[in-house]
Amino acid sequence: MTKRTDLPALLAEIHRDAQPLFGQGRVADYIPALAEVEPRRFGLAIATVDGQTHSVGDAHTPFSLQSITKLFTFVLALKLEGDAVWQRVGREPSGAAFNSIVQLETENGIPRNPFINAGALVITDILTTRYAHLDYALLGALRRLADEPNLHWNPRVERSERETAHRNMAMAYFMKSHGNFRNEPETVLDNYCRQCATEMSCAQLAQATLFLANDGRDLGRLGEPDEQFLSADATRRVNALLLTCGAYDAAGDFAYRIGLPVKTGVGGGIVAIVPGVATIAVWSPELDAKGNSVLGAFALERLVQGTGWGHTSI
Repeated sequence: MTKRTDLPALLAEIHRDAQPLFGQGRVADYIPALAEVEPRRFGLAIATVDGQTHSVGDAHTPFSLQSITKLFTFVLALKLEGDAVWQRVGREPSGAAFNSIVQLETENGIPRNPFINAGALVITDILTTRYAHLDYALLGALRRLADEPNLHWNPRVERSERETAHRNMAMAYFMKSHGNFRNEPETVLDNYCRQCATEMSCAQLAQATLFLANDGRDLGRLGEPDEQFLSADATRRVNALLLTCGAYDAAGDFAYRIGLPVKTGVGGGIVAIVPGVATIAVWSPELDAKGNSVLGAFALERLVQGTGWGHTSI
């Protein structure tokens, strides 16, 4: 499947060629704590289903996952609720900004998909009903998947995000007015902002998402057998949604250029799934106009060109 097998050399090339792109984007500044992140950072990590890992640059530096956590909360909700999830959230691309409120009014409070803010708020509402302490339930799942017991959320980022969450709060109350919100919006927003403030490195993120490249199986550790974290059928469906909805209103462009299921975040991270092969996590904080990492998108495009992992992998 690969055009070349020397992944370390390819990663070194990508790291070098990405450097001139610094300055073409800007860090997220609508969340004050994120505005302080050093912009000239770049990390890339690959975890393969046969247990190999490769990394370059700042791949071991923790960063704020932000919307990438929407992937994990959606998976938790799908495990708990199954197809009942689709009674409260759609599975179509939005074609609108990730924090748009316009479609909610015309579509009776049903968000287009789980990966825009409104959809993720509904997913968080579902999980808030099911878990007394959603923050620790999510961290527990991430710690197991990443094989890293010290993962945490950043309290400063959480506070900064919560203090500026006016649009998200408006969406929550609007959906509640349509009967699509069960808990108090303030409680759900607390959980939502805490989950978005979770920090991981590229290396940890690639490991934590490897089950999506492995038919839902989380690789066993220290001689343990694999764990079926998510069914193979549900895994294929999650990857389909990531391909069509995972990059905000740039999902079509990502599918055309990269051809892999992805989830992006305004912290500058992107995770990409190569079914049956590997997961890729890249981080660089400077964002384009649609909230996606400039260097991250470049790196993924170069990687699939160099490996042949793109459109033929799904």
